[in-house]
Amino acid sequence: MSNVLRETPPISEKDCFYIVERHKSEFNYPIHSHEEFELNFIEHCAGVHRVVGDSIEEVGDYDLVLVAGDGLEHAWQQGNCTSPDVREITIQFSSTLLDERLLDRNQFSSIRKMFERARLGVAFSMGAIMKVYSVMDGIAQQKSGFEQFLAMLRVLYELSLDPGARTLASSSFAQKETGRESRRVSKVKEYISAHFADDLRLEDLAALVGMTPSAFSRFFKQHTSRTLSDYIIDIRLGKAARMLVDTSRSIGEISFACGFNNLSNFNRIFKARRGCTPRDFRTLFTKSRVYV
Repeated sequence: MSNVLRETPPISEKDCFYIVERHKSEFNYPIHSHEEFELNFIEHCAGVHRVVGDSIEEVGDYDLVLVAGDGLEHAWQQGNCTSPDVREITIQFSSTLLDERLLDRNQFSSIRKMFERARLGVAFSMGAIMKVYSVMDGIAQQKSGFEQFLAMLRVLYELSLDPGARTLASSSFAQKETGRESRRVSKVKEYISAHFADDLRLEDLAALVGMTPSAFSRFFKQHTSRTLSDYIIDIRLGKAARMLVDTSRSIGEISFACGFNNLSNFNRIFKARRGCTPRDFRTLFTKSRVYV
C-alpha cells in the first residue's frame, strides 16, 4: 500500500462543502489523497508543477482541476513558479452531496459524466476557466452558505460543458476505468489490463473480438482516438508508475514486470511520456511523505 498522506478534509457531517481561499508564495503541501471531491483553482501560478496520479505537468497562469477523490494522489508543487502572490481557491465536498438519483436526471447528465471522468482528474480549458472566473472570484467571500452552494452548482454545470476538458491520470495508475465503451473495445481493454506483462500481438487481440487485424486497428482508434500500441504502452506505464509508488521493487524488476524487455527503453519511454525518469517519479512520491 502507498504511504502517501491520507487527508481528512474539515467537512462536518452537517455541511455540504468546505471552501477556502489562500494567498501564498510557495507550495509545500505534500502529495496526498482523500475520498472527497476537490475543485482546485489557482491563478498567478505559472511554472507550478501539478501532480495528479501519474500525470505531471507545468501549468500556466491559471489552473482549474476537479479530482473525484477516491484515493487519487495529487498535489501542486513549487516547480518553476516565482510568483510572490499565488491565489488558490479550494472547494471540497462529499461524493454523496448530489444523490445518484438526482445525477441520473437529464438536467444533471453532463455533471454525472464529468464526475465519472474526474476519477482520473480533469483539467479544464482556459475558455472554461474564464467562463466561471467571476463566480469563483467571489465564492469564498459569499456570506450565505446557500448562495455558495448555488454558485458551486453553477460552476460545476458550466465546467461539465467544457469541450476542452481532459483527463489527467492514466486509468491503470488510478486503477479505474471511466465512460461506457463498445463491447469489443471493453473486452480488449480488460484483456490488456489482465495480461499487460505478456507479449500482446495485434493479431491475437483482433481474434479475441472476431475481427481482422487491420479492421480492428481502425476500429480501436476510431473508438478510443488512440492507436492500439499507444494504449498498451500507456497501460504498462501506468502499472509501472503504480508499482513505483506502492512497492519497493527495483526499477529493473518493475520494467520487466510491466512488459518492457529493455530497461533503457523503459526509462526513455517513461521520461518521454511522464516528463521525468522512473527514479525521479518515485522520489517525487517519497521525498515528502508524511505519516499521521
